[in-house]
Amino acid sequence: MKDVHILSIVIPAYNEGPTILHILEKVKAVNLTKGVAKELIIVNDCSMDDTEVHILNFINSNPDLNPKYFKHEMNQGKGAALRTGIQQATGDFVIIQDADLEYDPHEFNLLLSPIINGHADVVYGSRFMGGRPHRILFFWHTIGNKFLTFLSNAFTNLNLTDMETCYKMFRREIIQKIQLHENRFGFEPEVTAKIAKIPGIRIYEVGISYFGRTYAEGKKINWKDGFRAIYCILKYNLF
Repeated sequence: MKDVHILSIVIPAYNEGPTILHILEKVKAVNLTKGVAKELIIVNDCSMDDTEVHILNFINSNPDLNPKYFKHEMNQGKGAALRTGIQQATGDFVIIQDADLEYDPHEFNLLLSPIINGHADVVYGSRFMGGRPHRILFFWHTIGNKFLTFLSNAFTNLNLTDMETCYKMFRREIIQKIQLHENRFGFEPEVTAKIAKIPGIRIYEVGISYFGRTYAEGKKINWKDGFRAIYCILKYNLF
């Protein structure tokens, strides 16, 4: 066993100029439990704003971190950006970190604990359990999330409380073996369906904070993505 474990942090970004530098600085500042090291993997999904400028400034200012940077020449969607990042990961574990400020990187250790202690292969960070702070926003968006989680659970026979969460941590060898196809937000139900089918997989869930943003503040997911998620739940669980 290696003396030092590595956490690969995959950060997809599309038009996140106002927040990308803040989230990169937050990731940089995190001290991971038990001396776990960080591998930053940033995927720019053909942003049309100044996202790339901020990313390159961060990379040039932090050569010791040696971030990996990849850029799509055409906008392909979050799922496609995640596939690019996951394929490039070399760490022991992989976590997804959105480039907005809705999730707090200082909570990486909450997800790391069950996986690094040998209890879990996959850990989901739930916005709907535990006593951590949650911004109060959209009633129907919350109902939609809970419905999608319920529908997913009905097919996977898991008892997740937040299938749609961004914070998912995997052992690298597990997530890299999964063939993923969804280009947009269908990544969440697709990866959940395929993870659930792995014999003997150990899936844990921990409560996390959630600092949601409004559509005026840059939130991108919409009702069309909700219908796509339903389609993905049916497609990847039944066929």
